[in-house]
Amino acid sequence: MADIEAVATQAIDCGFRIHRDLGPGLLESVYEQVLAASLTRAGLKVERQKPVSFSFEDIQFPDGFRIDLLVDEQLVIEVKSVETLSKAHGKQLLTYLRLMQQPVGLLMNFGGATFKEGVRRVVNNHSFASSRLRVNQIGATAGGYA
Repeated sequence: MADIEAVATQAIDCGFRIHRDLGPGLLESVYEQVLAASLTRAGLKVERQKPVSFSFEDIQFPDGFRIDLLVDEQLVIEVKSVETLSKAHGKQLLTYLRLMQQPVGLLMNFGGATFKEGVRRVVNNHSFASSRLRVNQIGATAGGYA
């Protein structure tokens, strides 16, 4: 299993190439499928539409939600194809990370004019060294967007 920073870097590089070559305007499911294939070709283990169970107040919710991509069993990627990301998209990914007890995820929007404006790194109460992955920093706080 590769370092999560290396996995995230590969994912962003793949996402950039996909956005550059295919452009915006396709369905989210298409970008998810192409990104999964690209990451697999790069030698990473990718699970698509992975069901995740969780519990709340001692009630079990089997297959409570599905994440778009789980890469190398450690990086959660939420794929979007919208004109602009909203704060709700980041909150959705952060909630997934918390429920899964995963440290970091990427929110990738392929619907915008440029890929750089559509990628966000979301961290779940972990502190990471400074990285080139901190795209469009909103604030480097734990449990939020970096």
